Amino acid sequence: MTVEILQPGRGDRPGDHYLPARPDTIMWGRLPCEADAPVLDIAPGQTVTIDTVSHEGILEDQGKDPLAWFGAQGVAAGDVLEDAITIAAERSRDPLADGPHVVTGPIRVAGARPGDLLKITVERLVPRVPYGVISNRHGKGALVGELPRGEHNVSVFSPVEVRDGGLVGVLPLVEGGDRVIEFPLAPFLGTMGVAVAGDVRPHSVPPGAHGGNVDIKLLVEGAVLYLPVQVDGALAYVGDPHFAQGDGEVALTALEASLRATLRFDVVPREQALAAFGDLAGPLVRTPDYLVPTGLDPDLGEAMRRCVRAAIDLLGARYGMAEHLAYAYLSAATDFDISQVVDLVCGVHARIRLADFAAVGIADEAVGRAQGVRA
Repeated sequence: MTVEILQPGRGDRPGDHYLPARPDTIMWGRLPCEADAPVLDIAPGQTVTIDTVSHEGILEDQGKDPLAWFGAQGVAAGDVLEDAITIAAERSRDPLADGPHVVTGPIRVAGARPGDLLKITVERLVPRVPYGVISNRHGKGALVGELPRGEHNVSVFSPVEVRDGGLVGVLPLVEGGDRVIEFPLAPFLGTMGVAVAGDVRPHSVPPGAHGGNVDIKLLVEGAVLYLPVQVDGALAYVGDPHFAQGDGEVALTALEASLRATLRFDVVPREQALAAFGDLAGPLVRTPDYLVPTGLDPDLGEAMRRCVRAAIDLLGARYGMAEHLAYAYLSAATDFDISQVVDLVCGVHARIRLADFAAVGIADEAVGRAQGVRA
């Protein structure tokens, strides 16, 4: 098993459509809004193979020259992504006003309307390179004012190795040392979202009802993200690719590295969405094992409270569970995890076990098939 260098347009692209990351198909530091033209139009139910580019290695504090920056880490010139080189050379952002993230899109999904849900199924996530970067920058991270020490930002290069048929990230115990630790990879997209109404592009860092930089590590292959559609066509986008992340993402970034993602986009009409999940105010994740409501707020305590309210509302709408009983169940049986504390808006997500409600039954199979078709 090896990690193939997936340069633009090369390698397996299994989706119905392929969307490369070019200067004309990406945004850097901002997210799409209603006024933005789509770079791709698709029908609901179709899949798109999307190239995503990590911001690590192309930022201004790294020289805005990925060939030079990764070359200094021992990466051969041919193993640096061509689209990263082109984006760094041809696109710019305002580091004081914009976020760091490169997002690919937007994608217009026919038939999506405000009030519907956009259902994004993660079908496949493939590393494009055998390395990634973890950064801690001044004024950011969980320990602002403590780390990093000294005057400079810290970016830690992590090669990816093959172990027993799987991939692991590698870090030394001390700088320049021979003893290393290894940790498993679990790739996911930190940013998955829909456009906001109006003509102002949101900053790429804080997540919100539109999704965006939610940084929920459960969004691996096989997971589903539901997002409330805010504009006609949804105008979906993805980015901020990760190879691995710990809940909290405390240093500021996780193991950031470029991915090729194949995603399916479906539209769940409002009436079906209400029956299955109630009136969602923000992102909802579904995995084979869990329903995962979310809470978002600049204050971590309030994010937690919002997640608890969202979980209670979800159990009431989906299963008819009484409020006080839902509250009791969540306290006894549900884990509330910190998604991240470093994105201006903190995130908390709950893991509600689907197996606990298997005996209740719910006729929501239509949600799985929904593709925006209305009578």
